[in-house]
Amino acid sequence: MTKRVRLHVSGLVQGVGFRKLIERVACGHSLDGWVRNQPDGRVEIEAQVPAKDVEELLKKAGCGSSMSQVTEIKITDLLPDEKQKGLTIRF
Repeated sequence: MTKRVRLHVSGLVQGVGFRKLIERVACGHSLDGWVRNQPDGRVEIEAQVPAKDVEELLKKAGCGSSMSQVTEIKITDLLPDEKQKGLTIRF
């Protein structure tokens, strides 16, 4: 079963390798979607993963990169999108 979620990650998450971390997670967990910086300093992630991997994504996002400091993650469930393939880092 596939699950699609949108995460808004707050804290020190821009300019510290956070999006690159999510890219590495995507390669290891069949993650499709995108990740981008938001003007308010958060990082937004839209991810479609096997349902069993959602907790792993949340764990990795919550830990962040070695230089980031995650203070909050807000998650929204979305309907799966079969057209979404691969991960895109948006700027």
